[in-house]
Amino acid sequence: MLNNSTILITGGTGSFGNTFVPMTLAKYNPKKIIIFSRDEMKQWEMAKKFHNDSRIRFFIGDVRDKERLYRALDDVDYVVHAAATKIVPIAEYNPFECIKTNVLGAMNLIDACIDKKVKGVVALSTDKASSPINLYGATKLTSDKLFVAGNAYSGEHGTRFSVVRYGNVMGSRGSVIPFFMSIKDKGVLPITDERMTRFMISLEEGVELVWFAFDDMVGGEIYVKRIPSMKMTDLARVVAPEAKQEVIGIRPGEKLHEQMISSEDAYYTYEYKDYYKILPVINDWAKSAERIKDGRKVPEGFVYSSDNNMQWMTDQQLRVWIELNMEKIGRI
Repeated sequence: MLNNSTILITGGTGSFGNTFVPMTLAKYNPKKIIIFSRDEMKQWEMAKKFHNDSRIRFFIGDVRDKERLYRALDDVDYVVHAAATKIVPIAEYNPFECIKTNVLGAMNLIDACIDKKVKGVVALSTDKASSPINLYGATKLTSDKLFVAGNAYSGEHGTRFSVVRYGNVMGSRGSVIPFFMSIKDKGVLPITDERMTRFMISLEEGVELVWFAFDDMVGGEIYVKRIPSMKMTDLARVVAPEAKQEVIGIRPGEKLHEQMISSEDAYYTYEYKDYYKILPVINDWAKSAERIKDGRKVPEGFVYSSDNNMQWMTDQQLRVWIELNMEKIGRI
């Protein structure tokens, strides 16, 4: 469906956008991809990568500004919502700003997409939206609920909304692998807790999950990819085998393990070969055969957490990934 279509990506100059754009150009040859973001310097740097490709357009704007969204969404078919205030400590100290972007920005986008008759919207979520303990997670849970309910809100306009949720994105801006790589020469890597685990997903896998959501969604689903976990002590050992690991304690708002599906979500969750699907609880949509398809309901009390995962990334798999992505990591 993305072939010869016009796609807009909010927050498009981030790590996800820089991976989504070239992959989507190569696979689907869309008519146009519009990068909607508020940092002109990042747009300037990103534009250099595409050598004036006529299919790429840049649009300065902020999801907080509904009027600007209305203008940007003219003749747009599909939207990927990647804009967010996402650094946990910054959100804790700047709660008003976090809410303006993550909650009010989501509301603005939903309204604008419905009014502009956008066909489909996929919003990026996070493990922190499941049983949130920090403001960032709470705002993303709110955002998820808004996008799910947007399907009822759109009525006869026909705009469909769904969400994709995943954990630690390897190599993304602000993530742990680039951070450890940048300080490994100091000989000491900070570990918040020796028991800590994280899900591991590549940016490319995140893009593929968004593509799949556009193809599969009826509206209101939250897609969770089945991905491996890894202990942070093992990750640090692979990145810097000679470095000492110093335990510094968990930071405010940080979880010991990532969770993407809670036991409360289990009542509405179905499993498939490569992913889970959390169905919406409103309007009896969780009973919709059109949404369930060939899924199998997970057991009562099921929790998808990085510590109880059945898949684990090996040291060798991480080494191979780092070797293949060394240049990309160095640019972050």
